[in-house]
Amino acid sequence: MNVILIVLPALLVFAVGYIGQKKLGFEINSISKMAIYLMYPFLAFKTFYENELNMDYLYIFIFCLSLCLLLIVTIKIVARANDYSKPKVSAMILSGVFMNSGNYGAPVILFAFGELGFRYAVIMMVIQSFLMNTIGLYYAVSGSDITRDNREIWMKIIKMPILHGAWIGLSFQLLHLHVPLFMSQTIDLISQATIPVIMVVLGMQLATLGGKAVEKGSLSLIIILRMAASPVLAFILVSFLPVNAELGAILIILASMPTAANTTMFSLQFNTEPDLVSASTLITTLMSIITIPIMLAIVSV
Repeated sequence: MNVILIVLPALLVFAVGYIGQKKLGFEINSISKMAIYLMYPFLAFKTFYENELNMDYLYIFIFCLSLCLLLIVTIKIVARANDYSKPKVSAMILSGVFMNSGNYGAPVILFAFGELGFRYAVIMMVIQSFLMNTIGLYYAVSGSDITRDNREIWMKIIKMPILHGAWIGLSFQLLHLHVPLFMSQTIDLISQATIPVIMVVLGMQLATLGGKAVEKGSLSLIIILRMAASPVLAFILVSFLPVNAELGAILIILASMPTAANTTMFSLQFNTEPDLVSASTLITTLMSIITIPIMLAIVSV
C-alpha cells in the first residue's frame, strides 16, 4: 500500500495536466519550452552547485552510458533479424533506450527516498538529458526523411540550456564561488517550481498523443525493453558498481521508468515514426502505474 501512495501524488499531478489539456487545450510547445529553457537550467545549477563532487557522479555516468549502449545493441540485433527499416530502428531506439527520469522519475524518487535521493535523481536526469540530446538526437535525425548535416545536429546539442546550468553549477562548486543570497533565493524559487511544472506538462503531452495503429511487433519489443529488460540490465550493472544500496536502488527505479516524453517531440520534429514513438510513450506510461510500485516494493525488500 505504501509504494502505491508514493507513486499516487505524481500520477495525480499528471492527471491535472491531462484533464487541463483535454478541457482547455493549452499550447503545450510554449509551456514545454519554458520548462526546458528557463527552469531546468536553474534546477541543474542548484543540484551541481550544492552536491559535492565525488565518485558517485562518475558511477552514475558509467551506469547511464552502459545501459544506453546495451539497449541500443539489443535493438539493433533484433532489428537486423527482422529486417526493420532505418526510421523504425531509430524510433525504437528513441522509445526503448531513453527513460522518463526527469518529469516522472525525479518526483517519484523524491517521494520515495527524500531530498538526498532526489539529488541523485537530478544528477541522473542531467546525464540522461545529455545522452538524449546527443545519442538520441543523432538517431532522431538519422531516421528522418530529411538529410541534415552534422553541424546542425551539434548546434542543437550545444544550445541545450540544462547542460549549461549543470556545467556552471559544477564550476561554481569547484572554484568555491559564493552565490549571493538574493540570487540563491531566486534559484531556489525557480528550482522548486520546475518539477511540478514539467509533471503537468507530461500530463498535457499524454493527452495529445495519437492513437493511430502501429506495427505490433516493434511496439511489443519496445515495451519489453523499457519495462522489463532495462531494470534487469540496471540490476546487473549496479551489482558491478561500488555504489551504496540507496543509490543502487534509485538507479534501478529510474531505469524502470516509461519512455521519455521528449522522444515524442524529437520524433515529431524529424518525422521519425512519430506514431510508434507516441504509442510507446503512452502505453509504457500507463503500464508504469502498475510496474513502478512493484519495482519500489522489490528494491525496498
